[in-house]
Amino acid sequence: MNEITRNDTTRDIILDVTEKLIYKSGIAATGMDLLVKTAGVSRKSIYRYFANKEELTVAALQRRDVRWMHWYRSAVDQAETPADRLLNLFTVLKGWFASEGFRGCAFINTSGETGDPEDPVRRVAKDHKQKLLDYLCELCTEHGTEDPQLLAKQLLILIDGAITIALVMGDHSAADNAQCMARKLLDL
Repeated sequence: MNEITRNDTTRDIILDVTEKLIYKSGIAATGMDLLVKTAGVSRKSIYRYFANKEELTVAALQRRDVRWMHWYRSAVDQAETPADRLLNLFTVLKGWFASEGFRGCAFINTSGETGDPEDPVRRVAKDHKQKLLDYLCELCTEHGTEDPQLLAKQLLILIDGAITIALVMGDHSAADNAQCMARKLLDL
């Protein structure tokens, strides 16, 4: 999941590099000089596509959201039954935790850098979590749970908790522990 497929256009290169740097070090540590140097483009090229750093950050995070959700859904949906897909949520996470360059959830990380809940970066993070919640609700509905929305909210807490523990504690088994709790919620 952490690999960005390099595209040919200058705009795509700028977005790819921005996403990679922000995921690695955060928004504050990703200055325009570093972006220019790493992307191999001029500052003028960046401003041709983006009015400011905030607009660039939001665009990079929106791309990550699309790519991450596609990756996660595709991987989770490989399981055959609805119950297996719900458990696979955590198996897929465990593989991601062990991948090179894993730095936790980009959306939680960047949200922590902004204080205002209406900040565009926080809105992108909220939209991402809502898409994940909607997907979890789909899976819970397919499974036939009595209250899919409630179970989806509980699973989201388990997912984000596992991601956070894997990052902060370096404990990849957080996915196994979250899956164990999910089994209890699902009576599996």
